Amino acid sequence: MLPPDPVIDEIREIRHRISAMCDHDPAKLVAYFRKIQEQYADRLITSPRFAHHQAAPCIDKPVTDAAGIH
Repeated sequence: MLPPDPVIDEIREIRHRISAMCDHDPAKLVAYFRKIQEQYADRLITSPRFAHHQAAPCIDKPVTDAAGIH
């Protein structure tokens, strides 16, 4: 067994808080992260390793859940 890693523990805690904020609902989580991705689009880069991949058609559709998050 690996020794505890405080950085990994902190990441897991943050992920859990985000999940709780979204009521642990996968659709809300996806909508939340898509919104963050759009908000910080100017900071994101595409790895050359994945540059030739095209997004699946469903990715281009807006994500909406019961809470109205897009």
